[in-house]
Amino acid sequence: MVNPVATSSRSVAAPKVSGPGRPKDLGKRAAILDAAKRLFPKEGFAGVSMDQIAAEAGVSKLTVYSHFGDKEALFFAAVQAKCDEMLPLDLFAHELKGPLEAQLKAIARAFFALVSSDEAISTHRMMITPGNADDPLRKLFWEAGPQRTHAAFGAFLQSRVEAGELDIRDVPRAAEQFFSLIKGEIHGRMMCGLCARPERGDVNAHLDATVDMFLRAYAKR
Repeated sequence: MVNPVATSSRSVAAPKVSGPGRPKDLGKRAAILDAAKRLFPKEGFAGVSMDQIAAEAGVSKLTVYSHFGDKEALFFAAVQAKCDEMLPLDLFAHELKGPLEAQLKAIARAFFALVSSDEAISTHRMMITPGNADDPLRKLFWEAGPQRTHAAFGAFLQSRVEAGELDIRDVPRAAEQFFSLIKGEIHGRMMCGLCARPERGDVNAHLDATVDMFLRAYAKR
C-alpha cells in the first residue's frame, strides 16, 4: 500500500528553534507571528529585518530571537501559522463523520480561500521571482505549507480508502491532483495579475465541479 504521507530528504538545515529556558510568553509569540505574516508577503523575505518584525510586534529584537532562532525559522513558522489559520488540520481529521462529498467541499473551499488570499499570492510570487528567494528558502516554504497540506490530505484520503469509500491506488498523486484542480485557471490568472478576486458564486461553482470530478474518478463503485 502506498504511504499517503509524502516525504523528502532535507538538503538544508532545519530552522533553528529557541533553546530551553523560562516559559515563553505566548502573547508575544502570537504578536511576532502576526507581524511576520503581514510583513513577509508585503516586503519580501530579504526586505524584512528582525528589527522591523520586533517594532511591528511591539517587542524587543531579543524577544524575537528568543522565540525564533533566526529569520528563516520565523518565516517557516509564519507560513505554517497562516496555513493553520485558514486551513486548519481539523478539516482533515480521520474520525470526522458525515458525507465524504461535504468534507471534500469544505477542504476545497478552505484551500482555495488560502491560496487566493493576498498574502498567499504575494508569497507565491516571491518564491518564483528570480532573486527574491534562494533554493533553501523555497524548500522551507514548501515544507511549511504545500508539503504539510498534501500529507495531511493524503492521510485523510487513505482513511477513506480503508473505510471503503474511495478506490485510489496512488494516494499522494490523487492528493496532488485534487489541489491542482482546485487552483484551476482562476488561481493562475490571479498569480499573473489578470483578474481580481473572483465572485463567490463563480468560485463555488468551480469548486463543486472539481469535487464532483474527483469523486467520479475515485469514488468506490
